[in-house]
Amino acid sequence: MSNVPFTAGDFVVYPAHGVGKVMEIEKQTIAGMDLELFVISFERERMTLRIPVAKAKTSGLRKLATKKIMDTALTTLKGRARVKRAMWSRRAQEYEAKINSGDPVSIAEVVRDLHRSATQPEQSFSERQIYEQALERLACELAAVEQIDDAAATEKLEKLLRAA
Repeated sequence: MSNVPFTAGDFVVYPAHGVGKVMEIEKQTIAGMDLELFVISFERERMTLRIPVAKAKTSGLRKLATKKIMDTALTTLKGRARVKRAMWSRRAQEYEAKINSGDPVSIAEVVRDLHRSATQPEQSFSERQIYEQALERLACELAAVEQIDDAAATEKLEKLLRAA
């Protein structure tokens, strides 16, 4: 095998789908070309993704965030929400782009900006969907980094948001 950045059993983050686990590195012949593929399983979405090893970096596939990056993301949650006065459709696109970037700090910004406390007005359906998607993505990576289950990670994030 060539110089591969991940091995079977490694947890990785794919920007569009969140945390997955490298199950194996397989060889396949596709259109007459021999390719090495990462076989990544995404437990939550019950999905398996095959990414050519050569395209791993350009696809945004990365290792789990370091403890330091995750701490920065958690600190971001405690900050003040920065909600732009742009139209919702524009903000929604920006939030989706941040979530799909796969960057924990950007995802934490979305969670922080869309979080509503009990005293604040109700969220719209689409705001709630984007908030939950960002919260789930951040919780999954936090769970993998801290080796806790997803529910405990979600609770930790919500506790930080309530304290902010």
